[in-house]
Amino acid sequence: MNKLIRFSSNVWSVRLSRRYIFCYQVSFESLIMTDKVTKSEIEWRAKLTPEEYHVTREKGTERPFTGQYHNSQEPGVYSCTCCGQDLFNSKEKFESGTGWPSFWQPIEEAAVVTEDDNSFGMTRTEVMCSGCDAHLGHLFRDGPQPTGLRYCINSVSLEKKQKK
Repeated sequence: MNKLIRFSSNVWSVRLSRRYIFCYQVSFESLIMTDKVTKSEIEWRAKLTPEEYHVTREKGTERPFTGQYHNSQEPGVYSCTCCGQDLFNSKEKFESGTGWPSFWQPIEEAAVVTEDDNSFGMTRTEVMCSGCDAHLGHLFRDGPQPTGLRYCINSVSLEKKQKK
């Protein structure tokens, strides 16, 4: 039996069976589908470069100031390297001085998911793509207004689409 559930003004869940739940969020700028993209380790390794695989699938980090987008100013939408889901808009990008691209909010709230990260003896908040669980970077509470947040994201986990 299909069932439509409204979570908020623009987040819906459609239950198509006992096993599959499709959630999507619609906005003027993007479509976020959170039906998870799942691939085997072999499929991910075939699709991604070794550095992309290390960062997105093994929760690695690229060296600061080495990524192609840390200093990018061109308008566009940043999407997930792994699944292509839209994640961040260049309008919300700012220079944090950290060496990684930084954004004060995602393109849509449902585009990313977060969880506690206690690795390396620190407590941080990990940021992942909601479409495929790719590791993107970390969230810190030292960003600019209006959110006060800094999404510190690895360039290698992003692909930039130029605005038309």
